Amino acid sequence: MTAFAMRPAADTRPAMGLRQRHAATPHHEETPLMDPIQTFDLHGQPALQLATASGARAVLTLFGGQLVSWCPAGGSEWLFLSERACFDGSRAIRGGVPVCWPQFAAQGRLPRHGLVRTRPWAVAERRSGDDFALATLRIEDDDASRALWPFAFALELTVLIEGERLSIELEASNTGHGAFAFTTALHTYLRVGEVEQTRLEGLARHHYRDNAQSGERRVDSGDHVRIDAPTDRIYSKVDGPLLLRDGGRSLAIQCDGFGDVVVWNPWQQAAAELPDMAPDEFRRMLCVEAAVASRARELAAGEQWFGRQTLVDLSRGLRA
Repeated sequence: MTAFAMRPAADTRPAMGLRQRHAATPHHEETPLMDPIQTFDLHGQPALQLATASGARAVLTLFGGQLVSWCPAGGSEWLFLSERACFDGSRAIRGGVPVCWPQFAAQGRLPRHGLVRTRPWAVAERRSGDDFALATLRIEDDDASRALWPFAFALELTVLIEGERLSIELEASNTGHGAFAFTTALHTYLRVGEVEQTRLEGLARHHYRDNAQSGERRVDSGDHVRIDAPTDRIYSKVDGPLLLRDGGRSLAIQCDGFGDVVVWNPWQQAAAELPDMAPDEFRRMLCVEAAVASRARELAAGEQWFGRQTLVDLSRGLRA
């Protein structure tokens, strides 16, 4: 694996939150090019477009609090979005980075992947500086959520783009009077040229649960993960960086505060059963998710939990 150093994972919270890290930088009210954070309509859904002077761009929908596009400075799109993705609010948007909370997948009695993928979020903060743009979305419990899950909570999702780097931070707060347990994930869909030709490095010798093989427990013995069949793995205790090689592009991936990494591709048969995925689109995507999935985490009343996924496009260095 090509050497790539990032800050080690934290047990509960990244060393400094994204908003705190840029707290002293004023928002630029004017720019000779454009407002770095704009509100617009995306297929009928309100959305934010973030942009930096160096050319980095991202799109964040308020429906589901979902990042659906990220292009690093000087690079190409890294997030997969299905051409059949539904934007009418009837289902989650297929692609980008859905937020799964407080339940991952079907690991409980709640709807698959929890409560917040198909609900509206609100803009809590937006800020930009010399070469960064940051937006925070927020969602809280309400009558509808409490009817399914009787706990008080607040979630904030912060997206920061700067140069070749994307950081996504999820903050969960227990605003009630009793403890609750949760699982969660940033269900990141990465766009690739041909999934069978990709190499995902950094998971060698890690234990994983293979949900494509009836939940068998295994140890990854290869130097990279190869995708050539249905893949649904939950890797546990992952605290180092990963590297995705996609033809002439490379992407470094670091997950802080989560602990687990999910690698998923439905492959042909399962993808054909998804109404919001076009034929053969499974070949153009690979999910590498930051997750709390192997074991639920308990959050006491008044406590907070933070997790972050950071993506860094290394392609410009390879071309140089």
